[in-house]
Order: sequence, then C-alpha cells, then structure tokens
Amino acid sequence: MNGFARVLLLAALGVSGCAQFTSRTTAPQGDQACDALYAAADRAVQRAGVRDGAAARIDGFPHLRVDRLLASFADQPLSDAQFDAWLQRLRATDRKARSFEIANLPAGQRAELQEAQAALVQRQGGLDAALDACGTALVERDRAALQRRETLRRQARVPDDYDQWKRIVGLYWLTRIPFAAGVRGYQREVETVFATPLEALPLRGRLTAYVPPSAQPLSMQESSAILERARNDALGIPDPGGGDLEQLFQTHAPVWLLDQRDDDDRIGRLALADDGSVRVDTSAPTVYRRIAHTRYDERILLQLVYSVWLPARPKTSGLDLLGGHLDGVVWRVTLAPDGTPLVYDSIHSCGCYHQFFPTPGAQPLPQPDTLDETAFVPQRLPAVPPGQRIALRIEAGTHYLQRILLPAPAGDGRTIGWLDDDVLRSLPVGAGGQRSAFRPDGIVAGSERGERWLFWPMGVREPGAMRQWGRHATAFVGRRHFDEARLMQRYFRLRME
Repeated sequence: MNGFARVLLLAALGVSGCAQFTSRTTAPQGDQACDALYAAADRAVQRAGVRDGAAARIDGFPHLRVDRLLASFADQPLSDAQFDAWLQRLRATDRKARSFEIANLPAGQRAELQEAQAALVQRQGGLDAALDACGTALVERDRAALQRRETLRRQARVPDDYDQWKRIVGLYWLTRIPFAAGVRGYQREVETVFATPLEALPLRGRLTAYVPPSAQPLSMQESSAILERARNDALGIPDPGGGDLEQLFQTHAPVWLLDQRDDDDRIGRLALADDGSVRVDTSAPTVYRRIAHTRYDERILLQLVYSVWLPARPKTSGLDLLGGHLDGVVWRVTLAPDGTPLVYDSIHSCGCYHQFFPTPGAQPLPQPDTLDETAFVPQRLPAVPPGQRIALRIEAGTHYLQRILLPAPAGDGRTIGWLDDDVLRSLPVGAGGQRSAFRPDGIVAGSERGERWLFWPMGVREPGAMRQWGRHATAFVGRRHFDEARLMQRYFRLRME
C-alpha cells in the first residue's frame, strides 16, 4: 500500500464527422411522430440497460447530446453560423452515441421497437435511418424557434462526476484535510521516484517496449498545414480525419516501456467474455486512440489521446485497497496550432494519478493557496524535436509512470496495433449481440476497488474503478475532470507564436 493509501486509511475519517443538415424544415411524418420515435427508443435503451454514458443527454432535446467542450459554448455569444456549427456537433454527438445504443439492444427488443414504430421505420428504410432523418428534422425545428434556441443554451450542461450528497454526509469540509495530506504524501513519493537516476529504478521483471508501427513522422510544416485545414467550421474546432489524422497519431505516439513481471503487466485488447464481463486479450497488444480539444483564450487546440489496458493491478495484500481487475493508462498530447507539443498529461483509466509534463511552450501558472488538487508536475520536458519519439517508463504491478524518456531508447520492441477508442462502446459478446465495455454510468463493471469504502466522502463515484472517456473525475480534493474545456488554461501559460 503506498503512502497515499496509508494516510487515508489512517485518516479513515474519461465528433468526428459532423453531418451536414438537410434542407428539411419539418420531421418526415411530423414532429409528434419523431418525438414518439425518440421516446420509444429511449425507453427501449433504458429497459435494456444499454444507455451510453460518454456524453450527456439534454432535457427536452432527445436528438442532441453534449460533452464538456460543446457545453463551454453555451454561454458565449454565437453568430448564426457558429450556432449552426454548434448545433451540428450536438446532433452528431447524439447520432454516434445512439448508434451504439441501438446496436447494443438485444435482438428481441430491437425488433419490438421497430414493430412499434413500423410505419415511420418502413417509410425511412430502417430504424437507424428513421432516427437519423427525425433527428435532422428536429434540429431544423430547434434552429427556427428562438425560444428553443434559448432553452437549449440553458440545458446544454454536463453534470459532473461527483456526488454532492456523499460530500455532505461524509463531512467533506473536514475529511478533505487528511485526504489532502494523503495526496501531498503520494506526490512526494512520485517526486522521489522521478528524481531517482534511471539506472537505479528497481526492475522487477523484464523491460519490454511496445512500439508504434513504423511510419515517416510529419515535419512541423506538414503538421501545421494539417491543423490549418482541419479548422473548417465556424467554431474553429480542428477536426482532422483520414490520412491527416493517422499521420498525426503516428507522429506523436509514445513507446510504452513496461517493467513486465507477469501477465498483468502486458498490454492487450479489451474483449467481452461470454457472460459479458470485460477481459484483456494480451495476445493482441493494442493502443486505443481518440482526439479531444482544449480551449485557450480564443483558440481551440487539438489533443491526441492514447490509452492502453492491462489485465489487472494485482493486490499486494489483503489490505491493498487499490488493486483489482483491469488497469489502464491514458496519455494525452496537447498540440500548438503549428503541431508542436505543448503539454503532455496522463491519468490511469480510473481518473487517478493525474500528472502534467509541460514543455518550454507551457509555463505553469501560480496556483492559489488551497487544499484543492492543482497541476502536479513531476517532470518537465525539453522541446520535442519533430520526428523524435517519447517513451513512458511504467512500473510493474502498479503501472505508475516512473519517467518520461526523450528520446525513446533505441532497440527492438513489440509492435502495437491501433483501434479507435469508440469501438469500446459496442463490442461483440458471447454467441451473438453487442455490448458496451461500460455501464450506463461510464464504469467498467467488475473493476471496482476496495478504496471506494474509504474514499467515498470525497464524492467521486466508484473511486478506483475503470471508466469511459468523458467520465474521468481526476481530483479527490476539489473538482476536476480530464476533459474540461479550459483545463490547460487553468494551469499553464501557453506560448504558441
């Protein structure tokens, strides 16, 4: 048990392809028919327990969903073109989430839904087509009615992943004091590890490198050109796709350097067992990738997110509150408009252990004197030359980061495969059917940790459990989410000229 857990025990007391609107101004068979279709689909999804937890639904707008980036536009002035672009993205967010939900419906319930809405479904050529046509038409209703536009702005909010009632019952304003001491103790331990000479770091197994497929890295000029042409909507959100996005991912992919003691230290691919439980297939090492964005002043910066999954964090004893089934590490790269890395940061898939690794382009800002967790920076990095790859040295068992190596050590390694992170929202299960790796609340069932019995006064839902993108609360003391729209601006002064 590390120092953080010991202190707390003693205290005892995480869219692409926005479709363009059609010219329809009314729903295919009237607004009421489309409202009824969405209501029926939502009931079926709720009954089956396959609701997707990545983005938030919007009350009164079942055809739209919102994430934290999009929610950040709700309170600012928007031109008509910007409002339309925002609305398109809200619609695309629902379209993607709903496609997974419908795919994950048991065959019998999907058939019942289609039969109940047979007239509309048949006219549109299928359930998915009917939902999409209705969603597009209902968006036109939203655009046309000033009152609906104003209501949408008020409602487009993402609830945080903290339970306030737990903080009230758990006397948060008192219990946060020993918890904050535990956080500081953990951070001192990490600083000691990062200050240890590399050759002196303990090795419990065999150091194994997982390397990205060989590819020609982008030059700064090429990266800058990709990002410039990716800002093709009125909101200025860079949204590269196709070969451009693949080249960016290839250029900035890290090497994963694991101290491999046993199978729990092997990177693998998430899969569902016949009973629906989540497991890791270590015969197929895989990195899951997605893009994200952060806002800085008037700019929106592209972020590349890489995640790996491991079978477990093994328990070291019966008192180990942190061990359990599944583990994961997330690595994120925030790029300047010219494609230069500004800040790297990392969490585990529980949202725990948030660490920042700024380059000279990101100067940490003075933080207020507070018990709340702020940006923890265990290592600063030099400027990363184009074409140079970073390596992440990862400890056996705990899978803690121990060092960021630049450049990555030369040598052979095991080539790792790529998958889109969104595939985890609908995986094949058993003899047939699909299911998400995540529950509707964004948690991976079976990955719960013993720490939840001790850490609950901090309000984090299922602390220690693995979770879905968009659901990563990253602070026990204070409130913070990995996908906050202005997270980098809160902690760093970025130099982009």
